[in-house]
Amino acid sequence: MQDWTTYLAAMTLVLVRVSGMVVFAPFFSSNALPARTKAVFVLAIAWLLAPLVGTLPNARADINFSAILGELAVGLVYGLTLALLNEILLFAGQIMGVQFSFSLVNLMDPSSSIETPLLGDLFQLMGTLVLITAGLDRILLASLFRSFRAVPLGTYAMAPATSLALVRAAGGIFFAAVELAAPVLAATMLVEIAISLMGKLSPQLPVMSLTVPVKTLTGFLILAGSLALWPRFIEARFAGLLDLAQQLIAGPGAKGLGG
Repeated sequence: MQDWTTYLAAMTLVLVRVSGMVVFAPFFSSNALPARTKAVFVLAIAWLLAPLVGTLPNARADINFSAILGELAVGLVYGLTLALLNEILLFAGQIMGVQFSFSLVNLMDPSSSIETPLLGDLFQLMGTLVLITAGLDRILLASLFRSFRAVPLGTYAMAPATSLALVRAAGGIFFAAVELAAPVLAATMLVEIAISLMGKLSPQLPVMSLTVPVKTLTGFLILAGSLALWPRFIEARFAGLLDLAQQLIAGPGAKGLGG
């Protein structure tokens, strides 16, 4: 690069973009990772990438309000889009928790500092485990690095269509969560119907005492049997959200893509 001023400007813009992703993206946003570790990680990436991305065609390594806002927007688009995966798992856990009669069993979520369903926390931990074992965290970083070629430094301006697309994507949380919880929902519903019919045939049967334990045991068995499909489900949703994030930053809101 030409001089230290240009290098530091490029490093600052890279730092802003990567920081926006780290704040919200799955795994990177976890409070289990110390804040100092995250800061050192972001600084190291910015220091390594600055000489490369600052010299790309159409890159503008200038510190100004619009450049900083644009880089922050790119990072937030990545982070917020992929954060929907955690919300899918949390909502699926809440749905199943009601079916398991765990609706009143809540835990303090260390990520959001609010009470969340017990199964919701469990599913988020399982989702994080799948992300790590499948190497999806590295795929996310690689995609973010490639974004510097698609959207050079200081050239992004968020369009209203990007915000609307994020809202529409958030609306799909319900359908994805129901899809994930569908086997358990179907099984527990069949158990409720069967016990209700048995109660009609035999009024002396303690229906209320049987419904909760039978429904809970059946739900856990179906859940344990369906866990083998979870990695494929999570990887597919992660890939879809990552593709959406790439489309959003490379859409009408991005400038300077011709070079």
